[in-house]
Amino acid sequence: MNASLNDMLAQAFAQATELYQARGFQRRVGFGKKPALINVDLANAWTRPGNPFTCEKIDEEIIPGVQRLLAACRANNHPVVHVTTCYQVTDRKNPHTDMGLWHNKIPVDVVNQADENLWAIDSRIAPIEGEQVLIKKRASSFHGTYLAGFLRAAGVDTILVTGVTASACVRTTLCDGLAEGFRTIAVRECIGDRVPGAVEWNLFDIDAKFADVESVDRCVDYLKSVKG
Repeated sequence: MNASLNDMLAQAFAQATELYQARGFQRRVGFGKKPALINVDLANAWTRPGNPFTCEKIDEEIIPGVQRLLAACRANNHPVVHVTTCYQVTDRKNPHTDMGLWHNKIPVDVVNQADENLWAIDSRIAPIEGEQVLIKKRASSFHGTYLAGFLRAAGVDTILVTGVTASACVRTTLCDGLAEGFRTIAVRECIGDRVPGAVEWNLFDIDAKFADVESVDRCVDYLKSVKG
């Protein structure tokens, strides 16, 4: 992100912070007693080059951060859910497609379930035995899936969310997670997007309204401090 855009965002955030805090926003939801890690769309179509959905800062920031979170979860027996997106019927002319109407806005038709390499979780953060791989059809990881029921059955009260994109699937997952009654934590360094400034603005706004934005260091410390 270039310096001028960064300066503009910093000014906007400073002004918005004054407004939000004066009106009672930016409260803390806090960490709970039983966490789970939700990695949203960290699959090859989003993490590897050459795809319409390819995001920035994957190799240098997001994957290393998620690796640290995974290590802490696995060492302390915390649930992990790897979320991905794909479709069985990618013919845009077929009225019975599982893409719904979303293909009229974005090229979800490229993520065909028949090509597993596209929607497979990035091998650098690949699931291990006992971790969930959840396929969603819409932006939110909760919409039309078993995620909330799975988390409640496991006794989870806190979700740490990573992935892409800040402006869509991560944001809607956090919004729905809070609506479903979970303490929502967005892991700052582990959330990405394609558009300059999108991560910064969305995390600022999410922190004011829907989740606590916390550093990967603090989240790793938290995961180590509670036992699964």
